Parts: sequence; C-alpha cells; structure tokens
Amino acid sequence: MPFSSYITNTRRGTTSWAQSLLPSTATTPTPKSKLSARKSRKRTLLINFLFTNFFTIALSVSLFFFFLTLLLFGIPKPISSHFKSKPTRLSKPRKPLYRKPDNVAVSEAKVDITTKDLYDKIEFLDVDGGPWKQGWRVNYKGDEWDNEKLKIFVVPHSHNDPGWKLTVEEYYDRQSRHILDTIVDTLSKEKLLWLLFGVEISNLLDIIVEKYLDDCVLKCGGNVEDVRRKFIWEEMSYLERWWRDASEIKRESFTNLVKNGQLEIVGGGWVMNDEANSHYFAIIEQIAEGNMWLNDTIGVIPKNSWAIDPFGYSATMAYLLRRMGFENMLIQRTHYELKKELALRKNLEYIWRQSWDAEETTDIFVHMMPFYSYDIPHTCGPEPAVCCQFDFARMRGSVYELCPWGQHPVETNQDNVQERALKLLDQYKKKSTLYRTSTLLIPLGDDFRYISIAEAEAQFRNYQLIFDYINSNPSLNAEAKFGTLDDYFQTLREEADRINYSRPDEVGSGQVGGFPSLSGDFFTYADREQDYWSGYYVSRPFFKAVDRVLEQTLRATEIMIALLLGYCQRAQCEKFPTGFAYKLTAARRNLALFQHHDGVTGTAKDHVVQDYGTRMHTSLQDLQIFMSKAIEVLLGIRHEKSDQNPSQFEPLQVRSKYDAQPVYNAISAREGTSQSVVLFNPLEQTREEVVMVIVNRPDVSVLDSNWTCVQSQISPELQHDKRKIFTGRHRVHWKASIPAMGLQTYYIANGFVGCEKAKPAKLKYLSKSNSFSCPTPYTCSKVEGDVAEIRNQHQTLTFDVRRGLLQKISRINGSQNVVVEEIGMYSGLGSGAYLFKPNGDALPIIRLGGLMLISEGPLMQEVYSYPSTAWEASPISHSTRIYNGDNLIQGFIIEKEYHVELLDRDFDDKELIVRYKTDIDNKRIFYSDLNGFQMSRRETYDKIPLQGNYYPIPSLAFMQGFNGHRFSVHSRQSLGVASLKNGWLEIMLDRRLVRDDGRGLGQGVMDNRAMNVVFHILVESNISSISNSVSNPLPLSPSLLSHLVGARLNYPLHAFIAKKIQEVSVQSSLRSFAPLAASLPCDLHIVNFKVPRPLKYSQQPPEGSRFVLILQRRHWDSTYCPKGRSQCVSVADEPVNLFSMFKGLAVLNVKATSLNLLHEDTASLGYPEQLGDVAQEGHVIISPMEIQAYKLELRPNE
Repeated sequence: MPFSSYITNTRRGTTSWAQSLLPSTATTPTPKSKLSARKSRKRTLLINFLFTNFFTIALSVSLFFFFLTLLLFGIPKPISSHFKSKPTRLSKPRKPLYRKPDNVAVSEAKVDITTKDLYDKIEFLDVDGGPWKQGWRVNYKGDEWDNEKLKIFVVPHSHNDPGWKLTVEEYYDRQSRHILDTIVDTLSKEKLLWLLFGVEISNLLDIIVEKYLDDCVLKCGGNVEDVRRKFIWEEMSYLERWWRDASEIKRESFTNLVKNGQLEIVGGGWVMNDEANSHYFAIIEQIAEGNMWLNDTIGVIPKNSWAIDPFGYSATMAYLLRRMGFENMLIQRTHYELKKELALRKNLEYIWRQSWDAEETTDIFVHMMPFYSYDIPHTCGPEPAVCCQFDFARMRGSVYELCPWGQHPVETNQDNVQERALKLLDQYKKKSTLYRTSTLLIPLGDDFRYISIAEAEAQFRNYQLIFDYINSNPSLNAEAKFGTLDDYFQTLREEADRINYSRPDEVGSGQVGGFPSLSGDFFTYADREQDYWSGYYVSRPFFKAVDRVLEQTLRATEIMIALLLGYCQRAQCEKFPTGFAYKLTAARRNLALFQHHDGVTGTAKDHVVQDYGTRMHTSLQDLQIFMSKAIEVLLGIRHEKSDQNPSQFEPLQVRSKYDAQPVYNAISAREGTSQSVVLFNPLEQTREEVVMVIVNRPDVSVLDSNWTCVQSQISPELQHDKRKIFTGRHRVHWKASIPAMGLQTYYIANGFVGCEKAKPAKLKYLSKSNSFSCPTPYTCSKVEGDVAEIRNQHQTLTFDVRRGLLQKISRINGSQNVVVEEIGMYSGLGSGAYLFKPNGDALPIIRLGGLMLISEGPLMQEVYSYPSTAWEASPISHSTRIYNGDNLIQGFIIEKEYHVELLDRDFDDKELIVRYKTDIDNKRIFYSDLNGFQMSRRETYDKIPLQGNYYPIPSLAFMQGFNGHRFSVHSRQSLGVASLKNGWLEIMLDRRLVRDDGRGLGQGVMDNRAMNVVFHILVESNISSISNSVSNPLPLSPSLLSHLVGARLNYPLHAFIAKKIQEVSVQSSLRSFAPLAASLPCDLHIVNFKVPRPLKYSQQPPEGSRFVLILQRRHWDSTYCPKGRSQCVSVADEPVNLFSMFKGLAVLNVKATSLNLLHEDTASLGYPEQLGDVAQEGHVIISPMEIQAYKLELRPNE
C-alpha cells in the first residue's frame, strides 16, 4: 500500500489552516544532560549484548519467570489505574405520565438552553483566541482537582470513511482491513510480553521479539490481551466486509476483545450518516442494518453514539438514537462560536431534549468536543502545537506528515517521561476546565489511523509510559488510562451521581443530574473564519434525488415482501420472496452506504460518486424487477412465482444507466388493442389522484379494472429543447383510485366501443420563432396580452407572459397572494463541494422573450416555459401544473418541475436558485424540516453572512405571516433554502464549481447531470386562532393537508405496464388487491412494514414474530383545516387495533420494540406507557411526533 495514501489523507484541510495560523513563538526542547548521554552509551552496550545472545537469554529468562510466576502467584495482573468504570446501568429517566395522545398534547419542552437563544446572544465576531484560535487562553489555578481527582480516558480510534477520496472497496483494500487487523493484533499481544517478562518491554525488545510474539499469539489462539489497551470502532460496513475475509482466529480474537470491554462498537450503524440531507427512514434503516448485523454476528448492542464527522447535527438523530436504546452521544462539528459560548459556561455536556417533549421522555446525554477538529492536535487540549507532539505516529521517519507547528513527537523514555507527562497533563487539565466534572475524554486518532502494528505500538507504548508516570505520582491529582467511550460515560455518570454539579434554577434532567438541558439543532456548521458549510446541502443534487427514489422503492418492496409472506399458506410460495433476500439485503446496504456523510452530501471524488451511483442503480433495477413479478402473485395471476421466470410487467419509468434521467416506457396503443397498467399505492390511506402514462398514439381511452370507461385527457409530451419542444409522444392523464398499500388495474385501449377517447388539451403558445408547428390532434392559438392564467376549482395562477414566470396566486375564497417567481444565479470563486461562498446576491437570469406553452384540459393544466437567457442553451426550463377533480389533494397544490442543465463551462462557479418573492410578512423567519421528521425554526441574521443563513431542506420549508397565510414548498429531494428578505423563500437547485474549497477533497464539483427538481407548493390560511410566528421561539408544525401533500410527493405511486399487448375483445380479469381492512387515520404513517431477516425467515419458528411494523404519529397544526380538506376520514385520537388492521390476515405475537429492533423493554427507551396489553388486545396508543416499532407474526385467516 503506497505511503501517499496516508500522507495525502489530511481531513477537511485541517493541517493547512492550522499551519497558516501558527503561534509566532515556539518552546525550545530541553537538551539532554551529559548524564543522559552516559546512560545512553551504557544502554547501547547492553543492547548489543542482548542482540548477540538474545535467543539464549530470552528463552531461559522467559521460561524461568513464566513458570515461577505461575507457581507462586498465578497470572499477574497488569499495571492498571486505581479508578474503575462502573458496570453498565440503565438510564433513570423521570417516569413519564400517561397522557391521552390527542394532537394538541404536543407542548413546549422546558429547557435551559436553546440553539435559538445561542444564536441571538452570540455576536459572531471571530475573535482570535491565541493558541486556541477559536477560544481563549485557558488557565487553571491548580486546586480544581484537590477534592475529586482528574480521571482521564484516552480513547484510541480510527475514522474510516466508507467512500470519500477512494471508493469504499478501495479504502477497505488499502487501509481499513489493515486497521482492523492491527486492532486485533495490538490489543492482544502486549499482555503476552508482560506475562513473559513481568515488566513493560522497551522499544528494542519489542522490535526483537515481534516475530516471536506473532507466532505465540497464533499458537495461543489470539486469546491473550492487555486489558489496559482499548479501542473503539464505528462503521459496520467495513467490519462486515473484514469479517467475511477474517480467519476464525481473528474473528474469535475480535469477539473476545469486544466481550471483555477492550474494544467497543460505538454507533454501530452501517455508516456514520449525514444529518442534513438524509431522510429519517434511511437513517433508521442504516443504523438498524448495522446494529442487527452486529448483534447477530458478535452478540452486542451499541449504546453510545460516536459522530465526529457529520457537518452539523440534527435533533432528529438524538430522538432516533434514544428510541433505539442509546444512552449517550458524542458530536464534534458544530459552529465554532457555539462551541466557545458553551465552553465558557461549561455547557459542552448537556441533555438533548426534543422541542415538543414536556415530559423528558426523549432525553439523551451528549458530549460535544470543544475544539476545531477530531485529530490528535485538536483533542488533547486547547494548544494544538503542544498536542501534536503527542501524536507518536508523526515521529520522524513515519508515513504521516510532521507537525506543522515545527515541534515534533519524540520517543518517550525514562529520561524524558517527566517532562513529557507534565506537558501533556497541562493540556488535559486545561481541557478539563471547559467541562463540569473531573472525568475527561481524550480521543486519540484521526482518519484511517492505526494502519500498522508499528504505528499502533508507537501510540500505545509511549502513552502507557506517560500514564504510568502520572498514576505513580499522587501529587498530580490525576489518573490516566486508555478507555472506551463507555468507560468514559459510565465513570462520568458515577461521578455525577456522587457530586451535584447542577446550577441554581437549572432545569436539567431526571436522567443524569448536574447538566443543562438543550433543544434545537446545529445547522449551519462553520469551522473557521466564517466559512459556512451550506454548499453540501445542494452538491450533486442528481444523486440526492436518486437516493430518495431508491428509498421509496425499497420501502415499497419491503411492504410487498411482507404481504407476500403474510398471505402465503405453504412453504412453496415462500421461495419467491425469500429467494430475493440477498438482493434485498444488498439494496438495504446500498441505501445505507449512501447515507454516509460523504455520500448523500455530494462531497466525494468523481469516481467515488460514480461508485455510489452504480450501486444505487443496480439495486433500483433489482427492486423494480422483483416488484414487477410480485404484483402478479398479489393479483392472483400466478400463485407460485419463481424468481427465474420473466415478468409479465415492466416499470413505467426506467433508467438506462446510473447517471441517466428516468424515461417513460410508452404504451403502443395500436388500433383494436389494450395494455394494462397496474398501480401500487405504498401509503396507508386510499389514494385518489390524477395519474399519467405515455402513449405513442393519441386516440386512446382509459378503462378501470371492471372495464368501465374513465374520463381522460391527452396532451403532448414536452422536452428541454427550444428547437423541438414536442417529443412526438403523448401524455394521458386520468383520475385513479388505489386502495391503501394495495394494487389497482387500469387499461389503455384503442378502439374500445362505447368509450370516449381521451380529450385533447387546448394549446396556447408564445414564441419569437415563426416555425412553431401545432402537433396533431391539438388545436393551437397564440397567447394574447402580458399575463396568462390557468385555474381549477380552488385557485387561479397568474403568469408574466414576457418571462414565463409565476406572478400571483388567487384562491376561490377571494384571497390573493403575490408570489413572484424569480430564477437567478450566484457567482463566486470561493465555493466548493462543502462551502457556499457567494460574491454578493444572486442575479436574475431570465430575460424578456423565450418560449411559453399553455396546456388546458379537464384534468390537468400546465404552463411550460423555456426562458430566454444570456446563454444560447438555457440552463433551465420549467413547468407549472394544477389538477382538477373533486376530493383530490392534488387540487390544492401547485406542482413546479424545473429541468436543470449546468453542463458546460459557461456555468463554471455558478449556483442556480429559484426564489419566490411573496407578500407574506414573515420577518425573515421560516421553518425547514429536519430529515423529513420535524420542523425547525429558522431566522435570518444580519450578523452572519448570507451563506450562514442557508439551511437544509430535506423535504419541506414554509413561511407564515401575521395574518395566518402560509406558503409551503415541499421538495422531492434534499436541497438548501433561505429567506434572505421579508417574504422571500429561495431554494438552490444546482451548483457547478471549478475549485476545491480547502476541506480535503482536492477537487471542485464539475460532474453535473441533467436533472428534474419537483416542488409541490401549498398556500393556506388559518381557520382559527393565529399564532405569532415572529415572537414564538418554537417550531411550527405543518397542517394535516401539508403532511398529506408531502407523503404523496415522497412516496409516489409505483406504476407497471404489461409487456404483452392484448386484443380489446379479450377482457382480462385483472382486478385489485387491498390488504388493509380500512385506511388508517390520516395522521398515522406506516414508516415501514417489513421482514427484517428475510434470509432466516424459513428457519424461524412461525410462533415467533418475523414481521415488523413501524408507525409514526404526525403532529399537525390544528389552526389549519383539521380534516386535510379531503380524503381524510379520521385521525389517531383513539387507539389503533393491530389485530384488525389487515384483511384476511391474523396478527399474532405483537411485541413493542426499539427502532433498531433489538430492545423490547420500551419503558427504558422513554416511550409512554401503553393502555392494556398490546400482545393480548392489539391496541396501540401513539403520541404525536412518536415513532414506534412492533414485532408481530402474520397468518392467513382460516
């Protein structure tokens, strides 16, 4: 493996920045005395003698002392610290009170700190703090530890990105597999040396006996460990890969190290996921995938989370971890000004509480690291120039770069150990003053560290000498040792139980006393010099969109597999779904892999992005093929479908390769033929909406599953080409009704007697070109005037004809909202994959002129615009659609679809936005979602730059004015959003950047793809009390209608068309499939319905609980229409009975479980108490905002 793979692995540009801000003075190393020189000469003679007679001396001495020790004393214990970690104990939250879970039960959490308060208070002046550039000169008196000794846990770790500069497989082959080998070897070997010689072995002897030692370890089965040595590991993607390659001896050694507490698995997700762009469904999946593999393989369940590298932190993550049984979290990348403020008041450790949680059921303990980075120079204390001297992997001659401060690590020995230990302890004590307790955490690692035994030995050997010195000098009032994250948290909790660290009037928590409570999130992250990491919210938006498509397709497939196995009555029909288990597992893991904080963020090298994209594309194809076959079984076409048989159906939309836009398969619709279309509804409510397919011929009719005629509309298919906007194909729209989680069949026919053909839309056009040709069979006319309108029964949209942009929204009740659509571009030379650093405001790019086409039909009306810009080929075209139909949720929305192409050098260092300039008086306050789970209040501050006021929008953002008018934008993918002026809401669509932004990636973002961005815009008004969103510091919730709109956008219908064309005279008997007894309440969402272990399904006893149902109760703003205006029968104010949920299926053995499916003591997870026995009665109570998981068994009714 090349040394360059280590040397160039500087993370996020930390060293280059540190070097540019070096202290101007340096401490001169103390020269060795003459006495030291004489000792060195004597030591050389001794070493030469030992080399010459090594085997005789070593064998004789080792055997003599080994047998003598065993005979007289037994196996001696290694030198250890006097303080011990307490055994694992469960959290002790205050007992939650039962409260009927009606929607208004969500209330304000009482906390000591909110992130809004921090932003209001901090001045963001970026003051130079000296050696700790972002802090201050830290000092201590010296008597702080007289009563409670300083307990130092040094935690060795290696941060292993599953893809960044290299692909996950390249990293594994070159680095991660060697690191895992090294962990097993170095944590296992030193105890054997200690047993053989009775003392700590010197450098020389360690080198001499290396070969002998390796042989001994192999002969001993790898079962000898020095329990002083510790390590933590996070990423299961690498561990699972290593496990497949590892020998039985290596596996056993690894397991023993975990079981005896030397090696802790922290987090244990498939990856360390991003927290800005990832959807909560994918976060749950990736953590559960890793945790379940770990538990099945090694038999442990993580309880401490370690997230040192995500670029900002979401409160959703804290909630999900708490509901998975985690007790503690560690985070690192938060705004440096927030760190400083928290450190000044010793609030870097706190209880993270959700903003709606008045009963403290979501509390989880958090440790925030105080300094710039997680590397060794920035973790031992506030002075990186000193801390770097204790990164012994950087000693001269190593593969890593030397310390940029000019003072480098040296080998620790008996001559310099005092000076070295006191210098390091000084940093430890300074860091300790930033926290409340006398228990101190010191991470010891960096990216892809501990890659060789020599490196690991350098760290362990030198630190152990320093620890031994500190521990042998009681006057220092300190004890130090290697530890795991669990060692630290357990000791801290034990100290907090003994000593009251609470402040007067501090709310705190009943879970862990002595610490403040906090609510809010930590976006947007800035690491230095007002550099804000808001660019990655949008980088590689094409693949952010693919991520959501894979997510929704995986969820739909999971539901189908669960239904196939649930309705299966004999072993034969299990073969088809269980035979797909390997590809299903691969799809889960490919989705999980992309949640990595350099995956979905768009911050990896080009070839790594290609690897992620190829993996997702492969899984998408596998899932769609399976679904195409599964619908045949569910509809009763075939009862025993083999995975080898070709399917009779194919997906309506297909992708030719990993980076291609999806295209529609067209229905040929020849005269006298018909083709069936099957729609799958993945949601838990019956769905009525206008759907669309593509046909080659316009003279078609639509029929339902009973061969009854359905009203339909036809309009031309459009494309992003101003010379030829018509493709020659046609879009057929009709209103479909699909049962909850079920299937419905429709037919597209040509020549069916008695059915009216699809009604052609009327076209209006505006074009400077005289070559506009009206396609057949449509009638065309020119647009007259400066404005144009389209309308349905709920709203009228007004457009500026000269630019093709939206101007105004008028509703049926007479109210109007100015909504001026503007498309603009930011320019600047500082932006990169991570950073957004514009040079001023975005400038509009749309000029007068361009091409505009209006389609008007009974079901769908559309305004298409190919605008005039400074470029010959416009970087954007867009469509605005509204839908007609009674009781359609679609009728209330405005659908915006932007086609974006930043594909050539004309758009270098440009960032494209759409801006909605409304008359809503929001005072630059808006709300954006966190991971599609909850909303967060955002406020634009003048004291931070424009880019610092950008926030992630994974799925929703809205503004609200004093008059109760609300303007919401639902997004089909994650992007970035801001409200830079009163009434404005802008969303960034794509960015093309030439330069690297100095955060380690080493390239810009130039691999843009043509893509479509889809928004659903909703304008609403209060129907009751009006909340003052400006003075209210809490996040507001979406309306019930808004929730339903978002669900339909994020979980669209899955459409399949028959491969075989049939004669109209042959009317097949395809019907529908409706597995639910009734639609679920509108505020109840099935997050997932799955078989978690499909590979083991047939081996598990039927009396077990082989299925999992995960439910979420949405909280909605009751000042807006409570029934969602349409299609809403009920809300979940009363218990839901799982026993009667499914039609034709008996639900058995219901057991509540954690979200990672590994804990069944739900009281310890913070859940409110249930009414009655779920297993006996099947009744489930879910409070608003909660997600609850249930294991169950399904059996067909007799």
